[in-house]
Amino acid sequence: MAVIHRTTMNPGKLDLVAAWLPAQPWYAGEEPELAKAGGFRLDDPEGEVGIEFMVVTDASAGRPVPYHVPVTYRGAPLDGAEAALIGTTEHGVLGTRWVYDGTRDAVLTDRLLALLHGRAVPQAQSESDTVDPTVHSRFMGDDIPGSAVVETVRSGMYGTDVLLTDPAGGGSWTLRVVRALRGDAEEAKGDAGPLHGEVTALWAPPGAEPARARFAEVRASTGA
Repeated sequence: MAVIHRTTMNPGKLDLVAAWLPAQPWYAGEEPELAKAGGFRLDDPEGEVGIEFMVVTDASAGRPVPYHVPVTYRGAPLDGAEAALIGTTEHGVLGTRWVYDGTRDAVLTDRLLALLHGRAVPQAQSESDTVDPTVHSRFMGDDIPGSAVVETVRSGMYGTDVLLTDPAGGGSWTLRVVRALRGDAEEAKGDAGPLHGEVTALWAPPGAEPARARFAEVRASTGA
């Protein structure tokens, strides 16, 4: 289980994300004014990579907008992932950490699929060795086979799509990481096929009641 250290990070998570957000195609704000608003973690079986599904609210446009920012924390640069780097930070216990957009890190994608398949247990965002029972995942269609591979990753105004194909069976799926959170029952926007699976979790702006939203969804790729 991942250990949550009570220590400092310099720069902090919100500072790193605030500098990175304006360049993202799904960000609709101005100069980010961020606050923490929830999330959860998954464990890396190898114990090397920190995996966090973070929610921040941005108040730059007046009404706070919740954004979902999955990140990975690594103790060394990830080869070939320069474009996915959010930034580096000095951790009070672990030293220099490289922080990446998790949608472009194969470890996070693997563990998110494991969560959807029921093979990973969601962990509390800020407590060590603590299961988060408020995170729900389910498959409504055929599971994605273990032989499926990441074909490409692309971000647009509706989120980040990880396109998966199965070389053995020929199927294809879209694993969409929702960015601007909406209700868990709302239909996806943009080019999307039938819903096959989803992950929902809670988020809450400071001082407000928690709300449930869809953090990720699996759809059969259009035309597959």
